[in-house]
Amino acid sequence: MAMTLRLGDEESEQLAALAEAEGRSTEDVLRLALAERWSKLHKQQQIGDVLERVLPRYQGLLERLGTG
Repeated sequence: MAMTLRLGDEESEQLAALAEAEGRSTEDVLRLALAERWSKLHKQQQIGDVLERVLPRYQGLLERLGTG
């Protein structure tokens, strides 16, 4: 899917500087940023899923530890 992205002057300068510093194209920098954000979101969702399963099981213990 082709996409047009409108950036302000400062954002464009930052993107160009980052691309140059990393030896990448601006498109590659944006693709990598998207992949990193997606990965972070996925990890947060996985942690949330685990906590939903685990916390109820140990709620009593956690409450006792918190009041000790």
